[in-house]
Amino acid sequence: MTSSGTASEPVRVRVCAVLVHDGRVCLIRRQRPAGVQLSFPGGVVEGGEEPETALGRELLEELGLDLVVLPAPPVLRFVQDQETERPGESVPFRRRHLVFTAYLPDHLVEAVALVEQDDPDQAPVVWLPAADAADLHLYSDIGAALHQAVRPDATAGGPMPLPAMTTTSYRWR
Repeated sequence: MTSSGTASEPVRVRVCAVLVHDGRVCLIRRQRPAGVQLSFPGGVVEGGEEPETALGRELLEELGLDLVVLPAPPVLRFVQDQETERPGESVPFRRRHLVFTAYLPDHLVEAVALVEQDDPDQAPVVWLPAADAADLHLYSDIGAALHQAVRPDATAGGPMPLPAMTTTSYRWR
């Protein structure tokens, strides 16, 4: 689906990563017209691209983080659908979010960029305690399940479906 959101087009897939270190998660802090939005780093899967490849590309572009140096590959943890209304648009905005988790050792945390590298606004990259972040306005909207993302032992059973992001449950900022 394109940003125009026409219903005949397929739903675009967004990949993102909950990067975890010492109980903290990595977020990009974006100032939006209606307030602060904290986003997990990631982006849209391009045509013909595998989700894991897209995640690697996005993390390298945004944070300067090369996934090949991780001690273990990211794990697909959550799947979440989105159909919301964006401010100023009349057609619903639809996405399918694939949320991965990766655990970073000290030396890789230090290598993560301090600002989003592919954003002209250079939004700050912040590390927040997962317990605190769970109550904030997150994109993807996984706050209620964030405690599961930071537990390395919570991967059994494959990705967990999360409640959809809808106009009643999520507000664009």
